Amino acid sequence: MPQKESVKAMFNEISGKYDFLNHFLSFGIDKLWRKRLVKEMLKINPGHVLDLATGTADLAIELHRQGGLRITGTDISENMMAVGKEKIAKAGFSNAIDLKYGDAENLEFPDENFDAVMIAFGVRNFEHLEKGISEMRRILRKRGTVMILEFSHPVTFPVKQLYGLYSRFIIPILGRMISSHPSAYRYLPETVAAFPSGKAFLNIMQQIGFTECRRISLSGGIASIYIGTRPG
Repeated sequence: MPQKESVKAMFNEISGKYDFLNHFLSFGIDKLWRKRLVKEMLKINPGHVLDLATGTADLAIELHRQGGLRITGTDISENMMAVGKEKIAKAGFSNAIDLKYGDAENLEFPDENFDAVMIAFGVRNFEHLEKGISEMRRILRKRGTVMILEFSHPVTFPVKQLYGLYSRFIIPILGRMISSHPSAYRYLPETVAAFPSGKAFLNIMQQIGFTECRRISLSGGIASIYIGTRPG
């Protein structure tokens, strides 16, 4: 099965327990990471934001709750978005947050359509990383901003060693037990380990044409927010 279809099937299967597992396995720290991205996004006060790989819409909901912004979310997992739509309706945000099926590497939006693009824990699932980042640049208006929240590689002691043990051994065991999916939470540490981190990822953003690229390190480097601008 191609990587994209495999990822889609996996998230469709675990959609009902995804939110619980995210918060449980991260001790709730993932909520703080999203709030930090929202804080950075509100500094630029964009008019229309695209939330790629929106999943169950946690990031979109948080951004609208704090800033009242208009958000379009896309994902390839229908089941994840179904959970997201329920949450959006329950929060009373259906008029401001619109979720649509979409492939982040082949977006159906016109050029220069959004003021900002954000994505949380989704880029490492791209089948073709550079293509996905190029699509973000294409649909951004000139001087638009991209913000990417993703796991990274801690380098300082003891965060590196403790996180390595936790992600390699504890997360797969607990994830399998709770989600009943044989490989979903083994996939997480494998993709994090293989994903370019820090300067390596910033270099990719710059090569694709983003400028003013910078990184905000979170929780000792366990996660990072990468920020870039489409030139004017």
